[in-house]
Amino acid sequence: METFELLLSGFMQAMTPQNLLMAGIGALVGTFVGVLPGLGPTSAIAILLPLTTVLEPTQAIIMMAGIYYGAMYGGSTTAILLNIPGEVSSVPTCLDGYPLAKKGRGGPALGVAAIASFAAGTLGVIGLVFFAPFLADQALKFGPPEYFALMLLALTVMINLAGNSIVKALIMGVFGYLLSMVGIGPSSGMPRFAYGSNDFTGGFEMISIIIGLFAVTEVLKGIEEKRTAVSFGNIGSIYPSMADLRKSVKPMFQGGLVGFLLGLLPGCSAAVSTFLAYDLQKKTSKHPDQFGKGAMEGVAAPEAANNATSSAGFIPLFALGIPASPPLAVLLAGLMIYGLAPGPVLFEQNPKFVWTVIASMFIGNLMLLVLNLPLVGIWARLTRVPYGILAPVILMLSTIGAYTVRNSLFDVSVALVFGVLGYLLHKYRWPVAPLILCFILGPMLEQSFIQSMAMSAGNPLIFFKRPLSLSIIVLSVALLFLSLNLMRRTKQRVRQETGQQAEIA
Repeated sequence: METFELLLSGFMQAMTPQNLLMAGIGALVGTFVGVLPGLGPTSAIAILLPLTTVLEPTQAIIMMAGIYYGAMYGGSTTAILLNIPGEVSSVPTCLDGYPLAKKGRGGPALGVAAIASFAAGTLGVIGLVFFAPFLADQALKFGPPEYFALMLLALTVMINLAGNSIVKALIMGVFGYLLSMVGIGPSSGMPRFAYGSNDFTGGFEMISIIIGLFAVTEVLKGIEEKRTAVSFGNIGSIYPSMADLRKSVKPMFQGGLVGFLLGLLPGCSAAVSTFLAYDLQKKTSKHPDQFGKGAMEGVAAPEAANNATSSAGFIPLFALGIPASPPLAVLLAGLMIYGLAPGPVLFEQNPKFVWTVIASMFIGNLMLLVLNLPLVGIWARLTRVPYGILAPVILMLSTIGAYTVRNSLFDVSVALVFGVLGYLLHKYRWPVAPLILCFILGPMLEQSFIQSMAMSAGNPLIFFKRPLSLSIIVLSVALLFLSLNLMRRTKQRVRQETGQQAEIA
């Protein structure tokens, strides 16, 4: 009963004109930040953090939180319409969102993305209200062995991202892992694969690789195809049909649940949860062969996971003072600047602040839905911009996005090189998703393995002696065999359908 009273009090404070304005500004700025490739919520919050010192602490944190979950939604826009993910976590959305846009269904896909983001984001905030103490306590049970097992579980996704060849997917995965090793070693603190270069010592920036493999590659593909405009005919209704919504309800729930649970774990980014949510939806679908060709479920699941992860991350941040992601680490710095110490004491000493911010997140998620559904039509019109105008704009934004992450021309060069590489990979049908997944998971996998070995004095049996890590490893093996079986059945179904079509012809 006390929780309801505190939440109601929070809503009364969040509904004041100043706090509503901050929530609206955060949601709007966050959406545009997500749309622009390379900028991201971390950079945006860091840039705006000094400017927020003129605001009251509650207003500042409300605005920065709005930028965070607004950016999580915004990345889906260019992912669906232009095959350019604004965020790393939007990469799985490209797999089915862009094919839907090419079929003239970009509008409904954006609508489903907005609704899935709203539903899952709201689910995450409800969890923050009712289950924060219990779930935060469970998250603390995850040590290095559990994280290593969790990364192995995430790697099973590669099988379903393999396309037509598991061998190609494994090669690309190893390539992605090798790329992640460039830079400072986590245990030795010494440069690896740097060859005496200061640029290589800093390692490769994920955003630069993403911009290259998607944005620059898309421009090169457009030049080869001699596109005159990015137009796929009729975009369709800007609102999804009832059939689309019925298809999307289960993926929204599944993706939201996966994203919420993984969002509680520090270091488990939205990029990991979106890949896992997409993979789970493909495994449980009655028509797995439709994924990658324009399945609406393939948009709903990762987008739900994306926003649920961002909302759930506030639980360990507020309850334990542990940031679950880089944007939340910047928010933690903001809390410290204002003299607000996160943790159990925060709820006791500053209940008015905490519950006002939590209530504002409900309002912010609703604002995102209200703002973005009417704007779907505007986003859809992006596809009708003449390609001669759009291609230079994409390259300009890509260059700026790659540069601003670390203010480095090296990152711009990396984006251009991976743009050419991405074009060649697309031309010869090599999957890029396994490369990205292993690049993301590589450092976490390596670090958790090193920490686990240090805990056990080099005994690898530690992964099997701990019940939680053993359970996750068993689940990983089971999912691996399930994925291989699913791929085999999908190929058989495709061959049968192809043979039937040939007989009819």
